[in-house]
Amino acid sequence: MKFELGRCLLQERLVEYGITVEELMKALQYKRERIFDYIENKRMMPLAVAISVADTVGCTVNELYELTAIDMTGIKT
Repeated sequence: MKFELGRCLLQERLVEYGITVEELMKALQYKRERIFDYIENKRMMPLAVAISVADTVGCTVNELYELTAIDMTGIKT
């Protein structure tokens, strides 16, 4: 099955797991602007970044974005 990425759910995951943007920035050594680019959907996280973010936050990679399943006929479900 194919999936389309929707909006980034990083802000929701940070709140859910009790982590601040500043804590995430320090843990991963990313600039504040880059984290907010992901949160505001200005930029998609590359897979390696998403894995690092998910590991740091304590969620799965799939929990970082809204996902829409597309069946083999191209119909969104």
